[in-house]
Amino acid sequence: MTAQPKTTSAVDASVPVLDDVDPFDEEVLAGPHHMHSIIRDAGDLVYLAQHDIYAVARYSPVRETLENWQDFSSAAGAGLANFRYEEPWRPPSLLLEADPPHHDAPRSVLQKILGPRRIRAFEDEWDRTANQLVDCLLEYGERDENSAVVIDAVPSIAEPFPLSVFPEALGLSGEGLDNLLPYGNFAFNAFGPRNRLVTEAQKTIGPVMEWVGEQCPRHALTESGLGADIWAASDDTDITEAQAPLIVRSLLTAGVDTTVYGIAAVLYHLADNPDQYQRLRDEPELIRAAIEESLRLESPVQTFFRTTTRDVPISGHVIPEGKKVLMFLGAANRDPRRWANPDEFDLGRDPSGHVAFGSGIHQCVGQHVARFEAASLLQALVPKIERIEFSTAPERKINNTLLGWKTLPLRLIPA
Repeated sequence: MTAQPKTTSAVDASVPVLDDVDPFDEEVLAGPHHMHSIIRDAGDLVYLAQHDIYAVARYSPVRETLENWQDFSSAAGAGLANFRYEEPWRPPSLLLEADPPHHDAPRSVLQKILGPRRIRAFEDEWDRTANQLVDCLLEYGERDENSAVVIDAVPSIAEPFPLSVFPEALGLSGEGLDNLLPYGNFAFNAFGPRNRLVTEAQKTIGPVMEWVGEQCPRHALTESGLGADIWAASDDTDITEAQAPLIVRSLLTAGVDTTVYGIAAVLYHLADNPDQYQRLRDEPELIRAAIEESLRLESPVQTFFRTTTRDVPISGHVIPEGKKVLMFLGAANRDPRRWANPDEFDLGRDPSGHVAFGSGIHQCVGQHVARFEAASLLQALVPKIERIEFSTAPERKINNTLLGWKTLPLRLIPA
């Protein structure tokens, strides 16, 4: 990577300037909610001097920025790096880091391939896998003196379930699936600055990147998976043969980590709110609501960037052309201007409208996959587990873009 020229522009005097707020400080990454409230309280638009960037954290300006791709471009990178000045560490994503018209064909192809109708073909198999996982934990898991199953839910549930179902659905076969988690972790760290989280991982990420690249060609994928569907679209000239492996790579980048974080978030909030878990057991039709409320409250993807294509007015201020704008998706989803009691996990809430998956033309195209996976797991777990409790305090996993758990020690009390 080459360093971006320092191009600090004169800041609109009406824009609140926050000199001492660094969203990529590791303590902040471990617990960003206090910082989010500071930025929201400061105004619709703020300037973060430490990184020479603008930022939006209130719900309305975040959603408006997400949906206005004409003024807030993704083509200069969805991270802090500005592709106008810096060479990306890998070819830009055809989905996250492209605008129309270059974005249109890959997006259209994946919307069909990852739509609910296609994903439902995997539902029975995913349900079976989820039930096998829960049954195995109940039968063979470590028990405490009160016969509760004691687990760390991250390596026992949140990681193995997506790794068991999504790579197979995509068409991966053989060994090496353990590369997907460090690859996704590095990719999302790389959206931030070149801090310790990036530079330390660069020392070992080379073989992982090589393995990921080897999974993207047509010959590496099974004939009945989603990857084969992508390559078939290149035969129909919906996309080019050069685009097909890049689209497969996009799914390998974002198709596992975010679901792992989302599943862990659901389990955390169910353990943290025993009354809500009991309600879920009484009303299992609320499983989808539990997933959406967890996504709102603890958005796995916390931030993304856009770059202004012109001098853009926003909320009475002006952002100069060519400036990076940081969108705090997680902060928007807890904005009290949009949500009543936003920090509470409430199955009676209508969480629709949250921006955990983004919004507009760059909204997460794989969101149906994540929802189906989480639903399969909860449908297997809720009837068999009477209570979920913390055994010890969980520990955050630190990432420049994602918010999730490194450890989630739980006690599962069988029904």
